[in-house]
Amino acid sequence: MNTPSEPRPNAPEWTVSELSGALRRTVEDAYGHVRVRGEISGYRGPHSSGHAYFSLKDEGARLDAVCWKGTFQRLKVRPEEGLEVVAVGKLTTYPGKSGYQIVIEALEFAGAGAIMAMLEERKRRLQAEGLFDRARKKPLPYLPRVIGIVTSPTGAVIRDILHRLSDRFPRHVLVWPVRVQGETSAAEVAAAIRGFNALEPGGPVPRPDVLIVARGGGSLEDLLGFSEEAVVRAAAESAIPLISAVGHETDVTLIDFASDMRAPTPTAAAEMVVPVRAELLAGLRTLHGRLAVAPRRLLERRRSDFRGLARLLPSLDTLLSLPRQRLDTAAARLPRALRANGAAHRLRLERARLAPGLLRGRMEQRRVRLDGLAMRLGAAQKANLRAQGLLLARRRERLAELGARGRRALGVLLRERDRRLKGVGQLLDALSYHGVLARGFALVRDAGGQAVRSAGAVAAGQGLELEFADGKVAVVAGGTPRPAPRRAAPAGAQPGLFDPPQ
Repeated sequence: MNTPSEPRPNAPEWTVSELSGALRRTVEDAYGHVRVRGEISGYRGPHSSGHAYFSLKDEGARLDAVCWKGTFQRLKVRPEEGLEVVAVGKLTTYPGKSGYQIVIEALEFAGAGAIMAMLEERKRRLQAEGLFDRARKKPLPYLPRVIGIVTSPTGAVIRDILHRLSDRFPRHVLVWPVRVQGETSAAEVAAAIRGFNALEPGGPVPRPDVLIVARGGGSLEDLLGFSEEAVVRAAAESAIPLISAVGHETDVTLIDFASDMRAPTPTAAAEMVVPVRAELLAGLRTLHGRLAVAPRRLLERRRSDFRGLARLLPSLDTLLSLPRQRLDTAAARLPRALRANGAAHRLRLERARLAPGLLRGRMEQRRVRLDGLAMRLGAAQKANLRAQGLLLARRRERLAELGARGRRALGVLLRERDRRLKGVGQLLDALSYHGVLARGFALVRDAGGQAVRSAGAVAAGQGLELEFADGKVAVVAGGTPRPAPRRAAPAGAQPGLFDPPQ
């Protein structure tokens, strides 16, 4: 007898792989391209393979996310823990753990609030490292020789800075061109700051004394490059004083906290870095005028003080009045005192008993005292003679040395004076007209001894005197003077010299 078989279900039988594949196709077809808003969670940086794995979450759910290496390198917004973003990509499944995930193609900030939250968290973390401490701030140089500027070379910012520098105090400016917006902006700005700091002092490219990192205004997203961690760390590590001039006065970036000085605008940064040359010159002129007037004012004040003090001094009669009175009193008492003293000595003399022994004792005392004084005098004289002898010997040696030096100096002086005298004599011989006469010329003088300078000045029968090198000859002019062709006198010839007749 055959037992009836159990009923079999009509549902098709799937393998695990087939079911996972079908689910994946269904999910990808239904959610091929989505935009998901959520908070990044579990981000630990890119994997060693270059891919990034994290999650997006909100109050009630969690979605796994993956960003492949090629896409991760092109992201405008880098993932950060706790950052609220809008992820753009496609939804797919991961059969390995029966889950679904989003493959991210782009990341965007979820509004300005997300950006501000990210910046606040980054600011808190960098501030905890001490990058914003006031003790790290360096003072700006008063008048830098070289100014380094990190900005775009094609924008209006660099023109505004250069124009303001030329108006206030022209300085040598080095511009490091960078992109001030975009994916590579932060890396270029950080590299520019470190590049300026790497320049050697005194090298072929001068090292700036101060740096300006500048950019014009823009949206919060446009200025994010200047809040990147790489830029903040480069600004904090800069050994050159740095001024941040990013955006307008209301714009705030993290480089403002790490820089040594924040300028509300790029133009204000140019005003901070150099003083006004005209004001410096005016102040210098004012100080020069005060310096010129101050000694005269001081002298007048001292003169006035001296006159005031002189008026406070007592007169000569006042100073001498008390001594005069004392002198008059003493002069009045002197005769009586002399008479009293004489009477006292006379009384003592009368009372004294002039015995020979007493006189001999006193004479012996005086003789002993005199002998002691004589011995002391002799010793003092000998010591004085020895000291005088030593002093005389030193003076004699000094005199001999000075005499030798004087003779040498006199010899040098005489030789120098002789050389100068010979030079002056040679110059005198070269400039004297006697040298011209020695070459065959003659000097013509009239009866008054004045030099005759032209033939027209000589009248017939006029007495003349011709001076040659070896003597003088008196002559009388005859005939009508004939004007001779004029030629230039030789250099150094004296007036009144003529060539000898041919």
